[in-house]
Amino acid sequence: MQKFLFTNSTAFGVLKSLYREIGLAIQNARSISVALAILVFLIAVCPQWTVAQETESHATERPATDAPSAKDQTVDSHAPSYAGVQFVQPSSADSATPPVTITLQDAIERARHFNAQFLAVETEAKISHEDRMQARNAMLPSVNASTQYLNTEGNGKTPSGRFVTNDGVHVYRAWGVFHQDLSPSTYLATNLHRADAAEAVASAKAEIARRGLTVTVTKLYYALVVAQRKLATSQQTLDQGKHFYDIAQETERLGQAAHSDVIKAEIQYSQQQQAFEEATLALQNARLDLAVLLFPNFNDNFTVVDDLNSSPALPSFEEVQRMSGKGNPEMRAAIESERQAHDEVLAAKAAFLPTMSVDLDYGIEANDFALRSVAKAFPGEGPLPNLGYFLTASFTVPVWDWGTLRSKLHQTKYKEEQAHAELSQVQREMLSNLYSFYNEAAVAREAVERARHTSELAAESLRLTNLRYQGGESTALDAVDAQNTFIIARGFYDDAEARYRVALANLQTLMGRF
Repeated sequence: MQKFLFTNSTAFGVLKSLYREIGLAIQNARSISVALAILVFLIAVCPQWTVAQETESHATERPATDAPSAKDQTVDSHAPSYAGVQFVQPSSADSATPPVTITLQDAIERARHFNAQFLAVETEAKISHEDRMQARNAMLPSVNASTQYLNTEGNGKTPSGRFVTNDGVHVYRAWGVFHQDLSPSTYLATNLHRADAAEAVASAKAEIARRGLTVTVTKLYYALVVAQRKLATSQQTLDQGKHFYDIAQETERLGQAAHSDVIKAEIQYSQQQQAFEEATLALQNARLDLAVLLFPNFNDNFTVVDDLNSSPALPSFEEVQRMSGKGNPEMRAAIESERQAHDEVLAAKAAFLPTMSVDLDYGIEANDFALRSVAKAFPGEGPLPNLGYFLTASFTVPVWDWGTLRSKLHQTKYKEEQAHAELSQVQREMLSNLYSFYNEAAVAREAVERARHTSELAAESLRLTNLRYQGGESTALDAVDAQNTFIIARGFYDDAEARYRVALANLQTLMGRF
């Protein structure tokens, strides 16, 4: 049989007499209803009376395992000491240099200068521009200068020496060479067209990377802003939690609240301490993530401007649709890729046509380095002019290559079909993203207004609940619930504002800045 320990003698006496009355009533069979009435009275009244007796006994004769001594109450009259986690900081954090204030536009410009992936795409665009210059210049004639000296071993008899192809032991050449290719790729300008399309594709990809980097920086930037706000909210709720804990202890000391209120307040305060440390960690991580993009060397000595409350308005869908049709880089890249594939087909077809080339050499080729000299093969003719020209023209017709040119033509046609399919898919994806991004921005805008109103209501509810608790009109559970509601509502509001700015950045990847 389970035993109960009663520390209050008065309560024990009353309960003992009541139980005796129930037993007598049942033994004498006077009335079962009387016994039941007494039993209901014990169940309904005694717990409340016992709690009151227990509240009074807290101040006088609380057991050592349940109540602190007078000395312990002096120490426990304040909230538990909170030292907090010591976060490891980069060396730049201790610098005496004042932090740099960075706006969102500053962060975007800095990221464009230091982000390696974006710089790689920009480099590809620059290389494509140079490729176009080279393709254009390849269509133009080239002029080169060449100077040579040919020394042939003599045979002692003929003036030409031992090599019959030469007309003297000493031969001097000083030429200016004019060269021009007249291939199909030249007069059809296929290489130039391909280079134009490749440059346009690279430029469009660079714009895609530029807008994608803007979205990335926007996310990281406002993640840091929201982390700062949440840290401030966490600090505020931590202070309120300590204040609530102190009030709970004071009301318990005056006999106006149960010890369970103090336990609830201490648990809430401990959770708020943990939440504060988590908010501090989130702030540190957000700052480090953004610092990687903003500086050439690792530096987190900067601050960001909180401009979430000044978000731009969302334009109409008709305006967004009109701007996306003109300034969508993904669509432009797909169109230029298809044009580049078509030019590849033309170049493969042009390879079946004949090619021509012309070389014009102007200068001297003589046994003496002079404008006039005596030819060793004809010494009797006297000094002859050496300066003149030499023209070479070639005409080449492809006859048989075992089907190589036709195979290359098939390859280019396959690429053209694939480029056309990709263009069609990009068009469908653009329309899908247009509706999706715009609806996301519209919902995020409404969420900001709704979350702002909810946050204001939660703050007012917390203030009123704390006042009611101090006046004894609400419970500790109400106060804790009001604090949690305020934290959640404030976090939703901060997240909603950041969500709206990121949604606008995603929408601008389709239509450009507005």
